[in-house]
Amino acid sequence: MYRSLRDARPAEIALTLLFLAACAGGENSEATPEQKTTAPEPSAIVVTGVGLATPESVIHDATADVYLVSNVNGAPVDPDDNGFISRLSPSGEVLELKWIDGADDDVTLNAPKGMAIQGGLLYVADIDCVRMFDRGTGAPAGEACVDGATFLNDVTPAPGGDVLFTDSGLDASFAPTGADAVYRLHEGTATPIAAGADLGAPNGVTMAGDDIVVVSFMSGEIYRLGADGGRTAVTGPSQLQLDGVVALPDGRLLAASWGSSCVYAVSRDGSMECVVEGVDAPADIGYDANRKRVLIPLFNADEVRIEPIG
Repeated sequence: MYRSLRDARPAEIALTLLFLAACAGGENSEATPEQKTTAPEPSAIVVTGVGLATPESVIHDATADVYLVSNVNGAPVDPDDNGFISRLSPSGEVLELKWIDGADDDVTLNAPKGMAIQGGLLYVADIDCVRMFDRGTGAPAGEACVDGATFLNDVTPAPGGDVLFTDSGLDASFAPTGADAVYRLHEGTATPIAAGADLGAPNGVTMAGDDIVVVSFMSGEIYRLGADGGRTAVTGPSQLQLDGVVALPDGRLLAASWGSSCVYAVSRDGSMECVVEGVDAPADIGYDANRKRVLIPLFNADEVRIEPIG
């Protein structure tokens, strides 16, 4: 006998509706756009108002899984011994604001800029010296100073246990001094790979495969350096005022620009795409390869931005 839902008892209606709902959810059904769920896009983390002071460089210590931030804490060429290095968690929490502190009696740290980890040491560019610290404890572990250097800037690991570093050749007013150079530090001795004002105030340096890649602040260009100091242009001169550079696993570069307040992705053919915009005075950027993040110190804002990058 046929009975309509209108004539059925409440319990029967409930069972019927449950049956219909189960059928509707079968393998041939499709969820409506409102029902479909997608994983949330990773969002940026902004580390601000925590005591950072003129942050210039951020790197990822993948072994300890911490971010290290160099803080100039004043003018970039003042030998005031008040610079410091902070430790942040990948979530942006300050683990130790002054992990390495120039104010400590046994530490000299004036205006720390670029950093690199090689072996058991943290290397830090500091005006006219590259200072070394134990990567685990932060204890001082020596220094390599360069006669005539005026603005040591970035540092990067190189094959064979060496490190490379740049001198932007600038003074306190950012006027050229002619000390522009890219150096190799080998067993405590610094030797220039290339030198001269035509380097355009070399700032960021990185290894991309076997190539040394340099970005320049004053000339705003990107070039590759050979072992003999010969240059191959990636991009020509510009007003971009390029600072930090890192190499991505897919062969692209990331380069930070003061001139356009942008972080660019740069292909091998020199084409550039702004992938993080609206970042004022982005300095020596780092990269967290595990999480695919670019780490951006904002020199003027006393801030670090942690941005997902494709």
